[in-house]
Amino acid sequence: MHTVDVHGVRLAYRRAGRGHPLVLLHGALSDGREWHHQLAGLSEHCDVIAVDAPGCGGSADPVEDLTLEGYADLMAGFCAALGLDHPDLGGLSFGSVCVLAIQRHQPGLARRLVLASAYAGWAGSLPPEEVARRKEWMTGLLERPVEEWGPPFLDTVFGAATPPEVVAESMELLRSVRPACLHLLRPMADADLRDVLPTITAPTLLLYGERDERSPLSVARALQQAIPGSRLVVILGAGHGISAEAPGPFNEAVRDFLT
Repeated sequence: MHTVDVHGVRLAYRRAGRGHPLVLLHGALSDGREWHHQLAGLSEHCDVIAVDAPGCGGSADPVEDLTLEGYADLMAGFCAALGLDHPDLGGLSFGSVCVLAIQRHQPGLARRLVLASAYAGWAGSLPPEEVARRKEWMTGLLERPVEEWGPPFLDTVFGAATPPEVVAESMELLRSVRPACLHLLRPMADADLRDVLPTITAPTLLLYGERDERSPLSVARALQQAIPGSRLVVILGAGHGISAEAPGPFNEAVRDFLT
């Protein structure tokens, strides 16, 4: 693992491969370790960089709660610190919202986009009652034992056929969640980035699981309609955590798109 200082915040990242850079932003309640299948499976084709969001994994906690604009500025600074010229940007779930925030606040940074299990923010993609339910679920979450809330949460993340070892890896990530990592969810909950979608000019791949309960195919189709020229790939039988539960089809779709 490597680290770099960006705007006074230490950001940790993992890196493998060579070629054009692909920066990957992880989902909520997680860190860059969730991309290990992509670090291994895509490194022959590109320079894969999986960054830990501030407050997550090996990255330092931010001095104050980050807005989506602040997160976008940090990621732009991260790319500049590593000397990345027009990298491809990929994000899973919460990470996809961050990619869209970068598009709003740092347009022109990315060459191509990979949006997996994506939302235009919770408020931008989900019914108000579902947004309210998820915000209520987050309240006091870390005051409860992770063994109590983790398994039912992961039941909504992964499809029924997900290998047990994949679920176990995700439980390990949940055990390492810090309060600052949970706080990153707050701006996502209220975000509505639908206005960004029709302004995207970068080639965009949308990747979704057929059985995603958290970001269903109705959301996928709405994003596909709104993002000019976007390509939608649906992974059969998969749920929300497609990069881990279906790494083969996921990586194949990304390789086909980027090469």
